[in-house]
Amino acid sequence: MTAPDPHRRARRWAALALAAGAGLAIFVIGRVGAAEVGRGLERIGWRGLFVLIAWASLPYCILGLAWFVLIPGSPWRDLGRLIRARVIRDSTGELLPLTALGGFAAGVRAAVLLGIDATTAAAATVVDLTTELIAQLGFTALGVALLAERLSHGLGRENIVEAALLGLALSALAAAGFVLFQRRGWSAFSVLAGRLWPALGRRLADVGRMLAGLYEPVWRLATSTAVHLTAWVASAFGVWLAIAAAGQKVDPIAIIGLEALVYAVRSVAFFTPMGAGVQEATYALIGPVFGLPADLAIAVSLIKRAKDLVIGVPALALWQAAEGRRLLRG
Repeated sequence: MTAPDPHRRARRWAALALAAGAGLAIFVIGRVGAAEVGRGLERIGWRGLFVLIAWASLPYCILGLAWFVLIPGSPWRDLGRLIRARVIRDSTGELLPLTALGGFAAGVRAAVLLGIDATTAAAATVVDLTTELIAQLGFTALGVALLAERLSHGLGRENIVEAALLGLALSALAAAGFVLFQRRGWSAFSVLAGRLWPALGRRLADVGRMLAGLYEPVWRLATSTAVHLTAWVASAFGVWLAIAAAGQKVDPIAIIGLEALVYAVRSVAFFTPMGAGVQEATYALIGPVFGLPADLAIAVSLIKRAKDLVIGVPALALWQAAEGRRLLRG
């Protein structure tokens, strides 16, 4: 009997999750009203999309810097490489029917193709993910605080605050568990993997040894976390700029709170490729609390997806071209 293919099984589950997410998105747009969402898209229009695309380079540069500061002794030319690898990492997660883990693997691969040592790229990615999770906890806490402040004025939906606090607590536990795994469980995981795939076990052991070095000194981790938090806020501010450029008056602090909660929900639903449906449903549910009507909130979600297409498709094409050149040289 042929053994089941784990890759095929993973692809099947990803396809099912993507289909469910697409169905959820269609349902949400239908409930709000396709015509209303269409008018929301017209209100934001090409001007808002252009602002989002133009602004996107700033968060990407900040995210590349957060990755760069984790690698001791890295030359400054690696900063540009890591910024490009970060664009590919995010574009893979946003545009391809993969879970977030696929995006992280693509980021490592892109960094290696651009000249970063494979072990360094893998270890730094793991620590970068850790500092980003910690920064997102702070960003989410800001969003929950702003949500509670909004609901304190009698807008209803108080149960959303309890759900947000529960999600924040679960995210904190997940982040703590991830750090504990790196510090205490990585060696055992490497040994177990080595019994099945010796080459993979050796590579994981190398990554584990580098992880121990990257966690010291603490100031490097603190710097990366602070830079990540700056990137989260900058990304949210870009959304406010796009809405403002379209002539819509919305409080920028409210948009920062909304974006914090949207990204928090997407992180919890990381198993859904591209956050399909989850992103739209969150915007429709929470947007009105922050002064953004549901139709306009969904339009913002769709405009952000259009921005990801405009940036991500060329980035992925260049990545595949680099892979092709490598194969030809090989």
